[in-house]
Amino acid sequence: MALFNLLKEKGVSQVSYVPDAGHTTLIDLFNKDEEVISNVLTTEEEGIAISVGAWLGGSRSVVLMQSSGVGNCINMLSLPVLAKTPLLMLVTMRGEWNEFNPWQVPMGQATQTVLEAIGVTVVRAHGGEDLVETVEQASVMAYDSDQQIAVLISQRLLGKKKW
Repeated sequence: MALFNLLKEKGVSQVSYVPDAGHTTLIDLFNKDEEVISNVLTTEEEGIAISVGAWLGGSRSVVLMQSSGVGNCINMLSLPVLAKTPLLMLVTMRGEWNEFNPWQVPMGQATQTVLEAIGVTVVRAHGGEDLVETVEQASVMAYDSDQQIAVLISQRLLGKKKW
């Protein structure tokens, strides 16, 4: 709830996401808020384009995705990087702490490197105590300084996924 309240306080009026268990609470809160436009994506790169369009239209947006989705949107990330439009992404990590699915490991290990290589600044939240503070700092960098920021949310913080 604190993270949702922070994003609302920062003026976020659009959220884009591919459904992800790590973001369930935040997605549910945004979906219940009639002041927020929620965009369910078929693929993560759509969220990057929506975020740029939201900014051009005078709105603030956040894109929620899993680390595996970062690989899907690398080419589209050139749009906000080159246009110098704000971008705030909250990325739940896979392929780290207590991962059971070997298919998640390669992209999980490459996520930070890949984002930094395209020009996105990466910050990490390792525990619940620093998640809100980290996202607050990232939102200032994105919205006030026209930066492209990805907050990587540790898999350890989210806990082991169960299937």
